[in-house]
Amino acid sequence: MHCFWQVWLPLSQHIGKPARPVVSAGERVLRGQLVAQKADGISANVFSPVAGIVKGVVGHITASGKKRDHILIENDFTDESVTLEPLTVPTAESILARIEEAGIVGMGGAGFPTHVKFNVDGKADVFVVNAAECEPYITCDYRILLEYAEEFLRGVRYCMLACGAKRAVIGIEKNKPEAISLLTSLCKGGDVSVCALRTRYPQGAEKQLIYSCTRRVVPEGGLPIAAGVVVSNVHTVLSIARAVEKGLPCYERVMTVSGKCVKTPSNLWVKNGTPLREIAAYYGADENCARIVSGGPMMGEAVFSLKVCTGKTTSSLLFLDSTECEDKIASVCIGCGRCVQACPMGLSPTFIEDALFRKDYEEAKRYGASSCIGCGCCSYVCPAKRFLTQSVRLAKKIIAERKI
Repeated sequence: MHCFWQVWLPLSQHIGKPARPVVSAGERVLRGQLVAQKADGISANVFSPVAGIVKGVVGHITASGKKRDHILIENDFTDESVTLEPLTVPTAESILARIEEAGIVGMGGAGFPTHVKFNVDGKADVFVVNAAECEPYITCDYRILLEYAEEFLRGVRYCMLACGAKRAVIGIEKNKPEAISLLTSLCKGGDVSVCALRTRYPQGAEKQLIYSCTRRVVPEGGLPIAAGVVVSNVHTVLSIARAVEKGLPCYERVMTVSGKCVKTPSNLWVKNGTPLREIAAYYGADENCARIVSGGPMMGEAVFSLKVCTGKTTSSLLFLDSTECEDKIASVCIGCGRCVQACPMGLSPTFIEDALFRKDYEEAKRYGASSCIGCGCCSYVCPAKRFLTQSVRLAKKIIAERKI
């Protein structure tokens, strides 16, 4: 995609502390140059996606509705670039260092810095690639599997080496037969295998994926490493391969742009920091459609302003008409229990919502609010059209903030 003449780079494109700017207003930077260094603890480096002049660190609107610090860079369209030194003989230590240096995070949506996730002190014996891509519309990972298959598989090997896993499993839903066939033929047995998964949402949720691929159960409140597993997204694996072999830092990604209000739904490479309005204009999307969603239709968030800019975790942008979404008016819970039946984590969303409204966060925690994966199944099946997913997310956030 042709890049816009200005980019707004968020200093926080990841879970953890925002990166610290290392450039100042008036300075010229190259594409691939470090512009913000990771903070202490959990954080990630930020790189310029264009060559141009830094205009400064400015407040800019984010998807949350709040203004956050962004580095504003004016593109000079020379496209002069700089890369990191490719690793000729990759080792576990050098790959981990390169992942950290390149600012690679979980690009499936979580945004957790990958060098932290992979640093497991030899406790992992299985590496699982999340290629389920179970939400409707989104196909960016699927296209990566088809168009960058060999590079992706080399990335799987680098990931195995970095985290110490002895084997890898690539979990792909059965509705992607071309990808399953291609990768199976390229793997040819050995320590990397393809697992064809049942097409059922939310198959791509981490704990569900681990069980489907390995039959291992992650304990409640535990991380995958407790089951000896490290999980990574398809795009993250590809980014690691590009960083190791080509020295490319993480400053762009493949995005799906789709929905009935888009003239040509497709996938494209998008620079981090690109305003959503420019993506809409590039595709001829109708900004006055019924709803614009960043992410998938189940776990994504409605976009209130196209001034918001893309980041490392922006996987898709959907322009939906009235037949693809609905305006819900919530009514009183009828006690049908459908949300309980639908929850893949076995929670009771309506009880958690009730505890939230009573501000009894201890009770919300006892009902398992902290285990919610935000899949949206409860809200989807609720005949009373209650906003259960949002309520449980809020309860989970409050519990975490108050360290209950």
